[in-house]
Amino acid sequence: MCWYKSGRILLLFLLLAAASCAPETKNDKGQLSYFDIKKYFADEAARLSKKYPHITKTVSYNGQQETKSVAIKHWQQELNLFIESDINKPAWKNSYIIYKCDTGITYLNVDSTLHTRQLTVLLKKDKVTGIKVDNVTDNMLYQTTESLVYYPDSLYVIEKHQKVRLLGRNDYKITGKFK
Repeated sequence: MCWYKSGRILLLFLLLAAASCAPETKNDKGQLSYFDIKKYFADEAARLSKKYPHITKTVSYNGQQETKSVAIKHWQQELNLFIESDINKPAWKNSYIIYKCDTGITYLNVDSTLHTRQLTVLLKKDKVTGIKVDNVTDNMLYQTTESLVYYPDSLYVIEKHQKVRLLGRNDYKITGKFK
């Protein structure tokens, strides 16, 4: 019974948060302006190389898990799935609806053929406090869903579920915790 009540409270909270957001489709120049995730993570990679040479990294593959303290030498490669979620391609200028709230910005895909379905940037006083990306690739050979979460100076999580025709399903999860 408790989960039911907490679920209703969570649903109410999400509905109120969504109601406080307003769609914004164009900026003053008449063009869409999206968050520059590519530049953000390039800057983060440079910063993290200096500040966090070691992290606690947990890798899970189909339920088997291993945790180690590792040195990340190439943060750009480590954060590559975030970088590849760039939505600022000229051909996609009308492919996302922008919802702005007091707590951040969400870019919602209106073209289901694009890889990045949703990008949410959490902000506090114009500073990024979190990023969440949902990606989907679906074709005749395989289907892949990715959920990417990043909290600066705290952690990042990369979850990937892949179903390959004739080979089956694979689930991956990478969690990096900053020390």
